[in-house]
Amino acid sequence: MKTIAETIIALNKELPPSFSLPKGYHVEHPFLSHTGSLWAMKQFYNMYYNDKSPRHFIIGINPGRHGAAITGVPFTDTKRLASYCGITMSATHSSHEVSALFMYDMIQAYGGVQLFYQHFFIHSLFPFALLKQTASNKWVNANYYDLPELFQAVKPFMLHTLSRYLSMGLITQKVIVLGKKNALFIEQLHKEYPFFEEMIVLEHPRYIQQYKASNKQAYIDKYLLALDELHANKG
Repeated sequence: MKTIAETIIALNKELPPSFSLPKGYHVEHPFLSHTGSLWAMKQFYNMYYNDKSPRHFIIGINPGRHGAAITGVPFTDTKRLASYCGITMSATHSSHEVSALFMYDMIQAYGGVQLFYQHFFIHSLFPFALLKQTASNKWVNANYYDLPELFQAVKPFMLHTLSRYLSMGLITQKVIVLGKKNALFIEQLHKEYPFFEEMIVLEHPRYIQQYKASNKQAYIDKYLLALDELHANKG
């Protein structure tokens, strides 16, 4: 059995298939689009996941173009990758990533990056950035569930990604899903490819940071309770 680092690095290096996406949507592969992304991603996983110890699974939506689409690390922009993980991408700098603000405050409250990543594996079932074209011809972040036909287009690859994740021996009796709408679609996938017994749904970090910042500590506490519940279930 390969280490988690070996498996996830190999998966992240895979080229996406030729998706037949709805008009105005585009897939961005972080390791083809940004200098240093492949190097940073390898550094991160070799630092925190270079073992075979099972982790609990936390499921995001899909990478944002200012966060994981650049760093290759979920919920992590270049600033937090450097300041919390000690990995500096000298040739690339990402814009401020809203979700990363909440996530790393929560991780610090949990006990820091070393402890958090020792216990948990966080990723998206669609690991590439999705962009949609606006009426003014700008490209903005999109979610895999924005349109039914978009979800159907990427669903086979999401199931492929899920099977690869599960091959790492993740603990999935209970999983955490970030985002209520995300949870509805994860439940659909689960009906076709059962992989958990219980799903704990938490508000997405971007939603909290953008709309509920005044109650941020309450949401951090809610996350910590959910993480403790997951970690208490050793499988």
